[in-house]
Amino acid sequence: MPCRANILITELFDTELIGEGALPSYEHAHRHLVQENCEAVPHRATVYAQLVESRMMWSWNKLFPIHVQTRLGEQVIVPPSELERCPGAPSVYDIQLNQVSPTDFTALSSVLPMFSVDFSKQVSSSAACHVRQFEPLASGQAQVVLSWWDIEMDPEGKIKCTMAPFWAHSDPQELQWRDHWMQCVYFLPQEEPVIQGSAICLVAHHDDYCVWYSLQRTSPEKNGRVDPVRPVCDCQAHLLWNRPRFGEINDQDRTDQYVQALRTVLKPDSVCLCVSDGSLLCMLAHHLGAEQVFTMESSAASHRLMKKIFKANHLEDKINVIEKRPELLTSADLEGKKVSLLLGEPFFTTSLLPWHNLYFWYVRTAVDQHLGPGAVVMPQAASLHAVVVEFRDLWRVRSPCGNCEGFDVHIMDDMIKCALDFRESKEAEPHPLWEYPCRSLSEPQQILTFDFQQPVPPQPLRAEGSIKLSRPGRSHGAVLWMEYHLTPGSTISTGLLKPAEDKEDCCWNPHCKQAVYFFSTTLDPRELLGSPQTVSYVVEFQPHTGDVTMDFTLADALDDGH
Repeated sequence: MPCRANILITELFDTELIGEGALPSYEHAHRHLVQENCEAVPHRATVYAQLVESRMMWSWNKLFPIHVQTRLGEQVIVPPSELERCPGAPSVYDIQLNQVSPTDFTALSSVLPMFSVDFSKQVSSSAACHVRQFEPLASGQAQVVLSWWDIEMDPEGKIKCTMAPFWAHSDPQELQWRDHWMQCVYFLPQEEPVIQGSAICLVAHHDDYCVWYSLQRTSPEKNGRVDPVRPVCDCQAHLLWNRPRFGEINDQDRTDQYVQALRTVLKPDSVCLCVSDGSLLCMLAHHLGAEQVFTMESSAASHRLMKKIFKANHLEDKINVIEKRPELLTSADLEGKKVSLLLGEPFFTTSLLPWHNLYFWYVRTAVDQHLGPGAVVMPQAASLHAVVVEFRDLWRVRSPCGNCEGFDVHIMDDMIKCALDFRESKEAEPHPLWEYPCRSLSEPQQILTFDFQQPVPPQPLRAEGSIKLSRPGRSHGAVLWMEYHLTPGSTISTGLLKPAEDKEDCCWNPHCKQAVYFFSTTLDPRELLGSPQTVSYVVEFQPHTGDVTMDFTLADALDDGH
C-alpha cells in the first residue's frame, strides 16, 4: 500500500461476533494498515446477554436422571459425578432463538450490555473479562446465558443492525430473518441458585476467538478473582454427544417408548447386544430383566464414558462393553453365546443425514453369524418418509439476490445457479427444522422401507412415484426423514411428530436433523387452486455406499425463476 488507509471496511463476524478472528484481524489492521483515528464501517459492536433458567435448554448440556419402570419397581439411571461436575463443551450453541418460546425459560435478568468494541480505535485480542452487576428479576436456578449482538454502522449510531430475538427487539415487526448470524446459547459451568433482588455479577470472558460466561457473588475487580481460562470438557460426554443428543437422551417420553417396546421382546433368558454409539438401551435391557447384556463401542473414548456411567449405576459387572468394530466381533467376545436380541436406537455419532443411521443395518449384517435361531432385531424395520413443504424463511438460502442496495449481483447468482445445476441441487441438506418453520403442502408419504430382520441386500432399493399437493402455497422443497419401527405397535420418528393441520406449521422432532431437498422452482398458488399439482420422485438406496440418491420433479409447475 502506498500509504495507510483512513477508512476500514470489514465483515469479519459470526454468530458469536468474534469467532472468525475479528479481534486479531482488527488489531493487525490498526497496527499496520490504517491511520490513527480512522473511520471503520461498521463502527461499533455491542454484545448483550440475558441470564435464564430453562430445563429444556439445560437438558442440552447435562444428563438428567432417567426413570425406568420395571416389574420390581422404579429404577433410576443417574449420571456419573464426573459428568455432573464437568463444565461442559466450551463452544457456543448457535440457534434460531426466535423459535424458542418464552414459556420455555424464565428470565432471571434483564438484557445486559456486556461489552462493546469500537472498531475505529486500536483493538486488543488479549483475553479479557467484562462484569455486569445486576439484581435478579426472579429467584431460580441460573443455568443458561442467551446472547446476541448489534452493530452500529456509523459513528452516530443512526444505522443499526441487531441480532436481538423478538422479545428483546425494539420493533418486532421489523425483525429480519437471518441464517448467517443467529443467537448464542451458553451454558454456565454449573447451575447456581440466585435470589430475586440480591445483587450478583454476570461475567463475560473472551479470548481472541471465543466467549464464555460465569457468575460471581462479588465483583471480580474487588476480590481480584478473575479466571481467564476457558472451561473445557473433562468427562468426555460433551465431546461424544452433541447438544441435540443430550436432549434426546434426556427425553423421558422417548425412553418410555423404548421401555414399552423392550417389554414386548425381552425374555428372562435373553442375551442382548446393543450396537448404537453411547446408547443407554443396554441399561434399559438389563433393568427390564435380560439375562446377559453386551454393548459395542467402537471408539475408546465412548468405551471409557460408558464404563463411567455403568460404574455410577453399579452395573460395571452386569453389562459387558466390547471395544471393537462390528466386523471384528468374535464368539469369544460374547462368551460363546448366541445373541437373541439385537438392539439399536439407531444412533451413530458420524451420521449427518437421516439415512446415515442405516449403518445399523450394516452392523446387523456384520454380526449375522452371532445371532441365534429366531433372534429378534429391534428396531425390526425402518422407512423413509417425505412431505412437500413451503418454508417461511429457509427458502432464502437458495433464492437469488438480484439487486442489493442498488448493486447488481446477478453474476454471483448465475455462478451459484451453475454450481447447483452441476451437483448440489440433486443432494439433500441436513437442517434442524424445529428452528425453521414450514407448512406442509402434501400429506406425508412413505417412500422406501428397510427390513432389518434380513441382511443388507446386494441390489439397490428403488422407489418411483408422485406426491399429490393438496394445499395451496409455494412448493420450496421436500423434507425427508426416517421412522424406526421398534415393534409392530411402536414407531420412533425422526421427523414429523404429528399430522400437520392446514394452517399450522409442521411439528418436527427437535433432537434430529431432517433432510431438505430444495426444488429449483416454486409453484404459483393460483396454479394449485386451479388444478391438482404433483411432485414426481425417484429415490434409490445404494447398498454398496449406504447412501440414498434422489430426484424430485415438479409436474405442471411454472418456472418463475424463484
